[in-house]
Amino acid sequence: MATSTPEREVTDVAQKTGTDPWVIAAGASVILSWYEFFLRDNKEMGLFVGLWPPTFLAFAGYFEQRRMGSVLDRLTGRSGVIDSVERMIQNR
Repeated sequence: MATSTPEREVTDVAQKTGTDPWVIAAGASVILSWYEFFLRDNKEMGLFVGLWPPTFLAFAGYFEQRRMGSVLDRLTGRSGVIDSVERMIQNR
């Protein structure tokens, strides 16, 4: 049984998630935060760096939603400035 296009896209996104640069940056930030906080005993820097992962992951979520919205618009045939404005007005 051949996989359909949406199933393949979901699989590709799931496989890509672990190697997404934003996820790697968030993980590296957690490690750096622990290093600063526990090993160097620099609590302020550790807490500051510890605030970065949620920001990185929020950016990743935002860009992924924008990408998925573009794909949806392309699949449904809705693209262009006029369609975007019409959707904004209808959503109010």
